[in-house]
Amino acid sequence: MKQRMIHPGPRAAERAAAVRAALRPIAGVLPAGQTVMAAVGDLFARHGCKGGLVWLDGVTCDPLRFVLPAPSTDGIHAAWYSATHAPDGPVTIRRATATVGWKDGAPFLHCHGTWAGTMGHLLPFDSVLAEDAPVHGLGAPDAWFEALSDAETAFTLFTPQGNGAGTGLLARIRPGEDVITAIETLAARHGIAKARLHGVGSIDHVRFADGRRLDCHATELRLDGATLAHGRATIPIEVVDIAGTIMRGTLERGANPVGVTLELLIERTKE
Repeated sequence: MKQRMIHPGPRAAERAAAVRAALRPIAGVLPAGQTVMAAVGDLFARHGCKGGLVWLDGVTCDPLRFVLPAPSTDGIHAAWYSATHAPDGPVTIRRATATVGWKDGAPFLHCHGTWAGTMGHLLPFDSVLAEDAPVHGLGAPDAWFEALSDAETAFTLFTPQGNGAGTGLLARIRPGEDVITAIETLAARHGIAKARLHGVGSIDHVRFADGRRLDCHATELRLDGATLAHGRATIPIEVVDIAGTIMRGTLERGANPVGVTLELLIERTKE
Protein backbone atom coordinates (compact mmCIF):
# COMPACT_ATOMS: atom_id res chain seq x y z
CA MET A 1 0.00 0.00 0.00
CA LYS A 2 1.26 3.48 -0.86
CA GLN A 3 2.43 5.69 1.96
CA ARG A 4 0.64 8.97 1.35
CA MET A 5 1.47 12.30 2.93
CA ILE A 6 -0.70 13.18 5.91
CA HIS A 7 -0.01 16.72 7.06
CA PRO A 8 -0.48 17.62 10.72
CA GLY A 9 -2.38 20.88 10.56
CA PRO A 10 -5.81 22.10 9.44
CA ARG A 11 -6.42 22.10 5.70
CA ALA A 12 -6.20 25.66 4.36
CA ALA A 13 -9.27 26.82 2.45
CA GLU A 14 -7.24 28.46 -0.32
CA ARG A 15 -5.44 25.73 -2.29
CA ALA A 16 -3.50 28.00 -4.66
CA ALA A 17 -2.21 31.51 -3.98
CA ALA A 18 -0.79 33.92 -6.54
CA VAL A 19 0.27 37.54 -6.93
CA ARG A 20 0.78 39.50 -10.12
CA ALA A 21 4.39 40.23 -11.00
CA ALA A 22 6.07 42.53 -13.51
CA LEU A 23 8.68 39.99 -14.51
CA ARG A 24 11.86 41.07 -16.25
CA PRO A 25 15.01 39.25 -17.34
CA ILE A 26 18.00 39.49 -15.04
CA ALA A 27 21.56 38.38 -15.71
CA GLY A 28 24.94 38.74 -14.12
CA VAL A 29 28.02 37.03 -12.77
CA LEU A 30 28.04 35.40 -9.35
CA PRO A 31 31.56 36.08 -8.00
CA ALA A 32 33.92 33.37 -6.78
CA GLY A 33 34.35 33.14 -3.03
CA GLN A 34 30.81 34.12 -2.08
CA THR A 35 28.15 31.75 -0.88
CA VAL A 36 25.44 31.02 -3.43
CA MET A 37 22.95 32.81 -1.17
CA ALA A 38 24.99 36.00 -0.82
CA ALA A 39 25.78 36.16 -4.54
CA VAL A 40 22.17 35.61 -5.66
CA GLY A 41 20.91 38.12 -3.10
CA ASP A 42 23.34 40.72 -4.44
CA LEU A 43 22.35 39.94 -8.04
CA PHE A 44 18.68 40.57 -7.34
CA ALA A 45 19.47 43.74 -5.37
CA ARG A 46 21.51 45.12 -8.28
CA HIS A 47 18.51 44.62 -10.56
CA GLY A 48 16.10 46.20 -8.10
CA CYS A 49 14.16 42.95 -7.76
CA LYS A 50 12.67 41.57 -4.54
CA GLY A 51 11.93 38.10 -5.84
CA GLY A 52 11.69 35.78 -8.79
CA LEU A 53 13.72 32.88 -10.05
CA VAL A 54 17.28 32.13 -11.18
CA TRP A 55 18.85 29.21 -13.00
CA LEU A 56 22.20 28.02 -11.65
CA ASP A 57 23.15 25.83 -14.64
CA GLY A 58 26.93 25.46 -14.94
CA VAL A 59 27.77 27.02 -11.56
CA THR A 60 30.74 25.36 -9.84
CA CYS A 61 30.89 25.24 -6.03
CA ASP A 62 33.57 24.16 -3.58
CA PRO A 63 32.18 23.12 -1.23
CA LEU A 64 28.73 22.14 -2.51
CA ARG A 65 26.31 20.93 0.14
CA PHE A 66 22.84 19.47 -0.33
CA VAL A 67 20.16 17.25 1.15
CA LEU A 68 17.76 14.66 -0.26
CA PRO A 69 14.11 14.23 0.69
CA ALA A 70 13.68 11.80 3.57
CA PRO A 71 10.99 10.23 5.74
CA SER A 72 10.05 12.23 8.81
CA THR A 73 11.06 10.82 12.19
CA ASP A 74 9.58 13.55 14.42
CA GLY A 75 5.97 12.35 14.36
CA ILE A 76 4.85 15.73 13.04
CA HIS A 77 5.96 16.41 9.50
CA ALA A 78 4.84 14.28 6.57
CA ALA A 79 8.41 14.23 5.21
CA TRP A 80 11.78 15.73 6.07
CA TYR A 81 15.36 16.04 4.82
CA SER A 82 18.33 13.71 4.83
CA ALA A 83 21.61 14.40 6.56
CA THR A 84 23.80 16.83 4.63
CA HIS A 85 25.62 15.36 1.62
CA ALA A 86 29.16 16.71 1.25
CA PRO A 87 30.85 15.61 -2.01
CA ASP A 88 34.60 16.15 -2.21
CA GLY A 89 36.19 18.89 -4.26
CA PRO A 90 34.63 21.27 -6.76
CA VAL A 91 31.20 20.21 -8.04
CA THR A 92 29.56 21.70 -11.11
CA ILE A 93 25.80 22.08 -11.09
CA ARG A 94 24.37 20.57 -14.25
CA ARG A 95 20.95 22.19 -14.06
CA ALA A 96 19.18 23.89 -11.17
CA THR A 97 16.20 26.14 -10.55
CA ALA A 98 15.98 28.44 -7.54
CA THR A 99 12.98 30.47 -6.43
CA VAL A 100 14.13 33.69 -4.76
CA GLY A 101 12.57 35.74 -1.99
CA TRP A 102 13.00 36.62 1.67
CA LYS A 103 13.19 34.98 5.08
CA ASP A 104 13.45 36.83 8.38
CA GLY A 105 14.28 40.11 6.66
CA ALA A 106 17.08 38.77 4.46
CA PRO A 107 17.30 37.29 0.94
CA PHE A 108 16.58 33.57 0.75
CA LEU A 109 16.24 30.96 -1.98
CA HIS A 110 14.88 27.44 -2.54
CA CYS A 111 16.87 25.43 -5.07
CA HIS A 112 16.50 21.96 -6.60
CA GLY A 113 18.97 20.70 -9.17
CA THR A 114 21.24 18.01 -10.55
CA TRP A 115 24.99 17.68 -9.97
CA ALA A 116 27.66 15.01 -9.60
CA GLY A 117 25.38 12.25 -10.85
CA THR A 118 22.65 12.99 -8.34
CA MET A 119 19.92 15.53 -7.57
CA GLY A 120 18.85 17.31 -4.45
CA HIS A 121 17.98 20.42 -2.47
CA LEU A 122 20.93 22.84 -2.47
CA LEU A 123 22.03 24.41 0.83
CA PRO A 124 22.82 27.94 -0.41
CA PHE A 125 24.46 29.24 2.76
CA ASP A 126 26.87 26.28 2.83
CA SER A 127 27.72 26.15 -0.90
CA VAL A 128 30.50 28.50 -2.05
CA LEU A 129 31.23 29.61 -5.61
CA ALA A 130 34.55 28.16 -6.78
CA GLU A 131 34.76 30.47 -9.80
CA ASP A 132 32.90 33.36 -11.35
CA ALA A 133 29.61 32.07 -12.75
CA PRO A 134 27.34 33.80 -15.29
CA VAL A 135 23.65 33.17 -14.56
CA HIS A 136 20.27 34.44 -15.69
CA GLY A 137 16.74 34.44 -14.40
CA LEU A 138 13.52 36.39 -14.02
CA GLY A 139 13.01 39.04 -11.37
CA ALA A 140 10.16 41.16 -10.07
CA PRO A 141 10.50 44.54 -8.31
CA ASP A 142 7.00 44.33 -6.84
CA ALA A 143 6.46 40.66 -5.92
CA TRP A 144 8.43 38.02 -4.07
CA PHE A 145 8.27 34.76 -2.14
CA GLU A 146 8.28 35.13 1.64
CA ALA A 147 9.23 32.21 3.92
CA LEU A 148 6.26 31.96 6.29
CA SER A 149 5.11 29.46 8.88
CA ASP A 150 2.48 27.15 7.38
CA ALA A 151 0.00 25.61 9.81
CA GLU A 152 -1.17 22.88 7.43
CA THR A 153 2.26 21.30 6.84
CA ALA A 154 4.19 22.62 9.89
CA PHE A 155 6.91 23.74 7.48
CA THR A 156 8.19 27.24 6.80
CA LEU A 157 7.31 27.68 3.12
CA PHE A 158 7.73 30.26 0.39
CA THR A 159 4.44 32.10 -0.09
CA PRO A 160 3.87 34.73 -2.80
CA GLN A 161 3.64 38.32 -1.58
CA GLY A 162 3.38 41.77 -3.13
CA ASN A 163 1.08 44.02 -5.10
CA GLY A 164 2.49 43.72 -8.60
CA ALA A 165 0.56 44.81 -11.65
CA GLY A 166 2.45 42.89 -14.34
CA THR A 167 1.38 40.07 -16.61
CA GLY A 168 3.28 37.31 -14.79
CA LEU A 169 2.47 35.42 -11.61
CA LEU A 170 4.32 34.16 -8.58
CA ALA A 171 2.30 31.32 -7.12
CA ARG A 172 2.16 28.50 -4.62
CA ILE A 173 0.05 25.36 -4.88
CA ARG A 174 -0.83 23.47 -1.70
CA PRO A 175 -0.65 19.75 -0.88
CA GLY A 176 -2.93 17.26 -2.57
CA GLU A 177 -3.77 19.44 -5.58
CA ASP A 178 -3.07 17.88 -8.97
CA VAL A 179 -0.15 19.78 -10.50
CA ILE A 180 -1.50 20.09 -14.04
CA THR A 181 -5.12 20.94 -13.28
CA ALA A 182 -4.16 23.34 -10.48
CA ILE A 183 -1.81 25.25 -12.77
CA GLU A 184 -4.43 25.42 -15.51
CA THR A 185 -7.11 26.60 -13.08
CA LEU A 186 -4.82 29.24 -11.60
CA ALA A 187 -3.76 30.55 -15.02
CA ALA A 188 -7.36 30.70 -16.25
CA ARG A 189 -8.37 32.64 -13.14
CA HIS A 190 -5.82 35.30 -14.12
CA GLY A 191 -6.65 35.29 -17.82
CA ILE A 192 -3.42 33.56 -18.91
CA ALA A 193 -3.67 31.06 -21.76
CA LYS A 194 -0.04 30.88 -22.91
CA ALA A 195 3.05 30.88 -20.71
CA ARG A 196 6.35 29.38 -19.77
CA LEU A 197 6.17 27.65 -16.38
CA HIS A 198 9.06 27.50 -13.92
CA GLY A 199 9.38 26.29 -10.37
CA VAL A 200 10.32 23.78 -7.70
CA GLY A 201 8.41 21.61 -5.26
CA SER A 202 7.38 18.06 -4.51
CA ILE A 203 4.89 15.43 -5.68
CA ASP A 204 3.45 12.60 -3.60
CA HIS A 205 4.09 9.54 -5.87
CA VAL A 206 4.94 10.66 -9.39
CA ARG A 207 3.07 9.42 -12.46
CA PHE A 208 4.44 10.10 -15.94
CA ALA A 209 2.37 10.33 -19.11
CA ASP A 210 4.29 7.39 -20.65
CA GLY A 211 3.27 5.06 -17.80
CA ARG A 212 6.45 5.23 -15.73
CA ARG A 213 6.15 6.02 -12.04
CA LEU A 214 8.24 6.98 -9.06
CA ASP A 215 6.59 5.39 -6.04
CA CYS A 216 7.76 7.56 -3.18
CA HIS A 217 5.85 10.01 -1.01
CA ALA A 218 8.85 12.32 -0.44
CA THR A 219 10.38 13.81 -3.59
CA GLU A 220 12.10 16.99 -4.78
CA LEU A 221 11.51 18.29 -8.30
CA ARG A 222 12.10 21.12 -10.72
CA LEU A 223 9.99 21.98 -13.75
CA ASP A 224 12.01 21.40 -16.91
CA GLY A 225 10.67 23.23 -19.96
CA ALA A 226 7.03 23.27 -18.82
CA THR A 227 4.55 25.31 -20.86
CA LEU A 228 0.96 26.44 -21.06
CA ALA A 229 -0.65 26.64 -24.51
CA HIS A 230 -4.31 27.42 -25.20
CA GLY A 231 -4.85 27.05 -21.46
CA ARG A 232 -3.50 23.49 -21.36
CA ALA A 233 -0.35 22.67 -19.40
CA THR A 234 2.45 20.31 -20.41
CA ILE A 235 4.75 19.67 -17.44
CA PRO A 236 8.12 17.95 -17.93
CA ILE A 237 10.07 17.60 -14.67
CA GLU A 238 13.28 16.30 -13.12
CA VAL A 239 12.66 14.59 -9.78
CA VAL A 240 14.57 12.70 -7.08
CA ASP A 241 13.28 10.41 -4.32
CA ILE A 242 14.58 9.45 -0.87
CA ALA A 243 16.93 6.82 -2.35
CA GLY A 244 18.49 9.32 -4.76
CA THR A 245 16.71 7.85 -7.78
CA ILE A 246 16.37 10.49 -10.52
CA MET A 247 13.67 10.40 -13.17
CA ARG A 248 12.75 12.76 -15.98
CA GLY A 249 9.51 12.91 -17.93
CA THR A 250 6.21 14.64 -18.58
CA LEU A 251 3.53 14.43 -15.91
CA GLU A 252 0.29 12.55 -16.38
CA ARG A 253 -2.82 14.68 -16.08
CA GLY A 254 -4.87 14.24 -12.91
CA ALA A 255 -2.44 11.86 -11.19
CA ASN A 256 0.22 13.99 -9.47
CA PRO A 257 -0.78 15.54 -6.14
CA VAL A 258 1.54 18.16 -4.69
CA GLY A 259 3.44 16.74 -1.73
CA VAL A 260 4.40 19.67 0.51
CA THR A 261 4.39 22.64 -1.88
CA LEU A 262 4.86 23.75 -5.46
CA GLU A 263 6.41 27.18 -5.95
CA LEU A 264 5.63 28.45 -9.39
CA LEU A 265 6.53 31.34 -11.67
CA ILE A 266 4.16 31.79 -14.60
CA GLU A 267 5.85 33.79 -17.35
CA ARG A 268 3.09 34.92 -19.69
CA THR A 269 3.94 34.85 -23.39
CA LYS A 270 2.17 36.32 -26.40
CA GLU A 271 -0.85 34.48 -27.73
